[in-house]
Amino acid sequence: MNIGEVSNACGLPAKTIRYYEDIGLVAPNRSANGYRRFRDTDLHKLSFLGRARSLGFSIDDCRTLMTLYEDQTRASADVKSLAQAHLTSIESKIAELNEMHATLSHLVDACAGDHRPDCPILADLATPTQT
Repeated sequence: MNIGEVSNACGLPAKTIRYYEDIGLVAPNRSANGYRRFRDTDLHKLSFLGRARSLGFSIDDCRTLMTLYEDQTRASADVKSLAQAHLTSIESKIAELNEMHATLSHLVDACAGDHRPDCPILADLATPTQT
């Protein structure tokens, strides 16, 4: 398959596929004229990477996941540990977003949104945060 065909098959843009090749996540064969020739295994890896990235795993995590996937002697505990750490990070981000949402909702509700210059949103933004 050429890069256009593999792009359509796995749903990743050609630019992303080239990037994954540049950083060593995939290594397609090259034909005599230098064009990339992707194998079914390359397509599978790209689909795997696309799915992992859609779940928010970093490139480094994807590299680790790919290594674990290809290691038939891996312990599933290693995979679970990586996924659990990522889940914990997501939960932390959700908590931060919920806190931002609550604060901003309160400020929006407190603002009259009329012709007067006083604005609790701007007043809050101008207040130094406690660290």
